[in-house]
Amino acid sequence: MLVGLLIELVAGWPQWLYARIKHPVVWMGSLITLMDSYLNKPHKTYRYRQIAGTVTTCCVVSISTGIGWTISNVLPDSTIGFIVEATIASSLFATRSLYEHVKAVADPLSVGNLSKAREALSHIVGRDTSVLDESGMAAAAIESLAENASDGVFAPLCWGLLFGLPGIAAYKAINTLDSMIGHRSHQYAAFGFFAAKLDDIANLLPARLTALLIAFAGGSVLRLRWIAQDAEKHRSPNAGWPEGAMAYALQIKLSGPRTYGDTMTQEPWINEQAALPDANSLKDSLQIYQRTLLCTLTLLLLVGVSMLYGA
Repeated sequence: MLVGLLIELVAGWPQWLYARIKHPVVWMGSLITLMDSYLNKPHKTYRYRQIAGTVTTCCVVSISTGIGWTISNVLPDSTIGFIVEATIASSLFATRSLYEHVKAVADPLSVGNLSKAREALSHIVGRDTSVLDESGMAAAAIESLAENASDGVFAPLCWGLLFGLPGIAAYKAINTLDSMIGHRSHQYAAFGFFAAKLDDIANLLPARLTALLIAFAGGSVLRLRWIAQDAEKHRSPNAGWPEGAMAYALQIKLSGPRTYGDTMTQEPWINEQAALPDANSLKDSLQIYQRTLLCTLTLLLLVGVSMLYGA
């Protein structure tokens, strides 16, 4: 996992490789889209679509886990096998891409180019970015950074540490399913029900560990009680934890009312008494993210060395 993280941080998923073979998440997405088109029939009953969605989720997770298990067991127990497995695992982290996507918002926002920042932000959030001012864009980007640090980095790492390549492949399948069909819309309320619940369960521990790491890196460990209290108010059982840790580390407030299409949702505030974020807050959040990664890499290195010496 340590080597996989380092490979992803240094190289990411090269564009030339993507052009030739796409990406494991794209392969998962293609399978989900195929099963969605065949099984998610709007004229069917709610119960039928719920069962069809459960079957889809189980198939995608089982196939992804099986491929991960096969690769892990077929590769030779050698340095070459180790490097190949770590390289494959690296493709299932989003460490570098997450930083680059949020930085693409932070850079223009810091020089007052709101239109370019808004365009970049539209690629990473689902809310209506056209109504957001500087503070709203900074908040949306920080929330996305915090939540995706858990979903795209620390949750895969957690499941990879527990179960190796099969574990990280299974988690990535669950998370991809949730992002594609785990919505409350009419089309997916039934079909994506099981995928959404499974994603909530898979992220219970990683989200809280992510919050702890962010709080440690951001100097807000002493505010963990308040982070936990605010996280319980969040509509998601998991997203409020890393968002709360980031909010208290930056001493800003996050969440609150937001617009999705024509719908305004009245979300509760996190760290409500603090000030609204600005462009500097967004820049600072990227620094905290980098420090969180550094802390994590250091911990992995220490554990790895101790295991080697212990062996």
